[in-house]
Amino acid sequence: MAAYKYVAVDSSGSYRKGSIESQSAQQAIALLRSKELRIVELVDPQRSVWTRDIPFLEAKVKKDQFTLLCRQLATMYSARINLVDAIEIVARQTTSKPLRRVLNEIVNDMRGGSSFSAAAAAHPKIFGTVFVHMIEAGEMSGKLDEMLQRIAIMYEKEQTTKGKVKSAMIYPIIMSIAISLVVIFMMLFIVPTYIENFKSMGVELPLPTKLVVGLSEFLQHFWYLILLGIAIIVPAFMYFRKTEQGKYQIDAYKLKVPIFGQLWHKQAIARFSRTFSSLHAASVPMLQILTILSKVVDNEAIGKALLQSRENVSSGHSLIEPMQASGNFPVMVLEMIAVGEKTGTLEVMLGKTAEYYEADVDMMADRLKALIEPLLIVGMTVAVGTIVLAVILPSFSLMGSMK
Repeated sequence: MAAYKYVAVDSSGSYRKGSIESQSAQQAIALLRSKELRIVELVDPQRSVWTRDIPFLEAKVKKDQFTLLCRQLATMYSARINLVDAIEIVARQTTSKPLRRVLNEIVNDMRGGSSFSAAAAAHPKIFGTVFVHMIEAGEMSGKLDEMLQRIAIMYEKEQTTKGKVKSAMIYPIIMSIAISLVVIFMMLFIVPTYIENFKSMGVELPLPTKLVVGLSEFLQHFWYLILLGIAIIVPAFMYFRKTEQGKYQIDAYKLKVPIFGQLWHKQAIARFSRTFSSLHAASVPMLQILTILSKVVDNEAIGKALLQSRENVSSGHSLIEPMQASGNFPVMVLEMIAVGEKTGTLEVMLGKTAEYYEADVDMMADRLKALIEPLLIVGMTVAVGTIVLAVILPSFSLMGSMK
């Protein structure tokens, strides 16, 4: 007998952790399911510290590789290829070594009598809670082919939306770094050379030049203070980001950041709507849906409102009141949920909401890229032009004194 550690969700939607005595993983899964627990993670005690995954050494499975896996499984299973054979085919074809290893373990577990959902639950870093719940629902309802198609569409849409947001942000980040490096180079090497020549001639430096010289001298003599500040601030911020209060405050602030805050907000709402629709279609109980959404929506401010909605639903009250009170859910989303609840078409309404916000994120990302590019060019021109002007101004004073 071995003690298997598990993380599961009960019928009320609450997460439960513990250990269960069993002779095998399959028996442990059967025992947990007999207690009406949905397995999220199951840890094999026979895997020692030396054979378990070491997070900072193990290569991660990329999102696009996982999305491709979902599409391949959906396509092959709909073509009536046995699921175990389909997983084995993907394992042979994938270029990701960690994904190949995990898929081979899943194949072995399934041939030993385990279900796909239970085998996948043993690898939570790759197969998340949403994936496991939807696969389990498909297995129980006999609609696994439909669930695989829904999963593939969900992750493809999410990957596309996330890619659009990243592409809108990466250009300004690269340009900002380039501008900073150019300015620092000019301050450290170009400005001192020219100003030293003017000082040796006894030229009175104008105020703009004095300001630039002061900044240049600060960078030359106190650069270590800047590095020290970065070395203190960055780890402190990372630590604060990991605390519950810090994560909530940062995520709440992200939604209010000019320009990009609106983009992040719409991305979170699109993910919320798509995941909600998929889980509801899989007949996952509402309390469990809200618990899962609070973790996968990737924003603590929105997640907190969802947990409050869960408390409301569990006590027999409205689903949308806490969402409305939080101010983080657009009126359109709340109206679509309300109509879906009344008409029994919540899955359809949320699907349409997801499509709307996914398209909106695409258009907004394209507009931002078109707008930010000229703004950054203007910013770089102003920064470099200011330094050049500050260097040139003493020349006019020198020419005036020569007349």
